[in-house]
Amino acid sequence: MDIVCSIEELKLFQTISDAAAELNVKCYLIGGFVRDKLLDRPTKDVDIVCTGDGIALAHAVSARIPGTPAVHFFKNFGTAQFCVEGLDVEFVGARKESYSSDSRKPEVAPGTIQDDQLRRDFTINALAISLNKDDYGKLNDPFGGMEDLESKIIRTPREPDTTFSDDPLRMMRCIRFATQLGFNIQPDIFEAIRRNKDRLKIISQERTTDELNKIMATPKPSVGLDLLYKSGLLDKFFPQMTALAGVEIIEGKGHKDNFYHTLQVIDNTAAKSDNLWLRWAALLHDIGKPATKRFEENHGWTFHGHEAVGERMTPKIFRQLKLPQNDKMKYVAKLVALHLRPISLTKEDITDSAMRRLLFDAGDDLEDLMILCESDITSKNRMKVRRYLENFELVKQRLKEVEQNDKIRNWQPPISGDEIMHVFNLEPSREVGVLKTTIREAILDGVIPNDREAAYDLLLARASEMNLTPVNILEI
Repeated sequence: MDIVCSIEELKLFQTISDAAAELNVKCYLIGGFVRDKLLDRPTKDVDIVCTGDGIALAHAVSARIPGTPAVHFFKNFGTAQFCVEGLDVEFVGARKESYSSDSRKPEVAPGTIQDDQLRRDFTINALAISLNKDDYGKLNDPFGGMEDLESKIIRTPREPDTTFSDDPLRMMRCIRFATQLGFNIQPDIFEAIRRNKDRLKIISQERTTDELNKIMATPKPSVGLDLLYKSGLLDKFFPQMTALAGVEIIEGKGHKDNFYHTLQVIDNTAAKSDNLWLRWAALLHDIGKPATKRFEENHGWTFHGHEAVGERMTPKIFRQLKLPQNDKMKYVAKLVALHLRPISLTKEDITDSAMRRLLFDAGDDLEDLMILCESDITSKNRMKVRRYLENFELVKQRLKEVEQNDKIRNWQPPISGDEIMHVFNLEPSREVGVLKTTIREAILDGVIPNDREAAYDLLLARASEMNLTPVNILEI
């Protein structure tokens, strides 16, 4: 494996080398930058470790660069950072660490480059390249990280129980790296994760969820999610997900394993879209099934209303996992609520009214909903999948035709609530809502055309039934 650097990177490394020599300190490229360069992966994060004051080295390097990039430093942590030529460069002094049992924040003391490499999480992240004059460019690999890169395995520099007990977030990182890089976790390392899974409780939910989102963003999220499940980590912070696992059989009838079905849906979705929140909708689309599972005579297993239960569970899960409580959450809840609707439209004799309602309810998220629903078509029977997908294409074509004819998508009724209040001199009230809903439903059902005059006529008729008298005339 060779490292190929850009001209800008090589100039930066030479500048760092010159500044370190002037300060009489040793310095090295270390960690993720070295790993990703050896794997020919794009990387912009440059980590520099030195046997001395990392903050002083950062300032010395910055002063040698035209335009002098601003140095951001943190005395308490002994780190400094600046950006140059699209690279995020961080400096830190070599250190050794010791941990207490109730915190992942270590006691830190100055150390050698060997001490610093020993404290790293995995051998592939402990690789260092010298930037010193006497051995510039030499690879420093005390733990066999190069061999592990070539063999595509993940190991720890120290005994794994110590590594994971000291900083339990490393267990999440281990599974994340395995998923991102397509590497295998050594069996003894994975067993150590299982033994130390309870230690995850000292990690903030924000940090745990950040690693989960990085797994969700990979090309095949199921790899990491399955490892989280089998290690026991997933149940520690997301028990609603592990509740999907398993198959129950009564009277010879069993349902599918909804956990592994969900993993397949996420992978199918990931193959079609990089949208993290669409992937979250795939993750949660069946989350309401355990609460709605019933065995019915003559029908077998049912999960009636699981989409509505899943919609209600979504905000709670987002709060639990410290995910954003904003439009992202509402988007996921909406797709969970709607995920069965397009599938139901594959049946014969579906009216244009049902198509209009889906267009209205999905709005701008229709394409994402269709990706989710298509991804939800999973079966070992290839002919069955093919038949469903063919029917689904017919639904998409029909939705397109209805939209072209009726322009219902992101549509608002032709008479607004404000106008209704003006006509009948009403304050915001239940009556206004009833009248507005009457117009909307009549248009969606095809009872009246989507135009202002027809809507006004219906408004007056329905208001008369409610003993409401117009006091102002509405312009048509």
